[in-house]
Amino acid sequence: MKQESKAAGILEMRAYRRKGLGAFMRRQIFLLSIAVVLAFIGAGCKHGASAGGKADPTQAVIKSLDGKDVTVAQYKGKVVLVNFWATWCEPCKIEIPELIQLQQKYEPKGFTILGVAMDDEGKSVVAPFVQTKRYDIGGGQQSQMNYPILLGNDEVANKFGGLLGYPTTVLFNKDGKEIHRTTGAIGYEEYAKLIEGNL
Repeated sequence: MKQESKAAGILEMRAYRRKGLGAFMRRQIFLLSIAVVLAFIGAGCKHGASAGGKADPTQAVIKSLDGKDVTVAQYKGKVVLVNFWATWCEPCKIEIPELIQLQQKYEPKGFTILGVAMDDEGKSVVAPFVQTKRYDIGGGQQSQMNYPILLGNDEVANKFGGLLGYPTTVLFNKDGKEIHRTTGAIGYEEYAKLIEGNL
């Protein structure tokens, strides 16, 4: 009887070890899977590569509200601020008056903003928003968005290196080189200095 209980105890201990080893292996495979997924996600956010190497965001073709093809490269010789936004994004709407002011102040000096709307519904939502919304820009003045509005999508966002959220603002100098990027609402003074320093 003693021998039987000893044998049963050994078998029970072996079963417990196998069970523990299985749980350990499942946990290791799970953690490895998470690491691989995060590596792919990280690579997607950082690069936007094309078959020929790193994508050039200034060559990304983005449709305007009237269906024309627009690229940052078409504005070579100007400082260009590309602002990714959406009609449902509250921080995006909060910064629009500052973008209007930047466009008013610096457009005559060789600057433009390209507002890239990232709404899934596209033109059907964006066009009425742009046409009807007015913003208080100080001094009792109300203004519409006074810069070109384009229709973006994930493919366009990836060509700009991926977006971590909205709004995302990317500033290019006159030669089309990216010089600054902000995720979240912009600071007017910070961008005014950056723009002035590159005009």
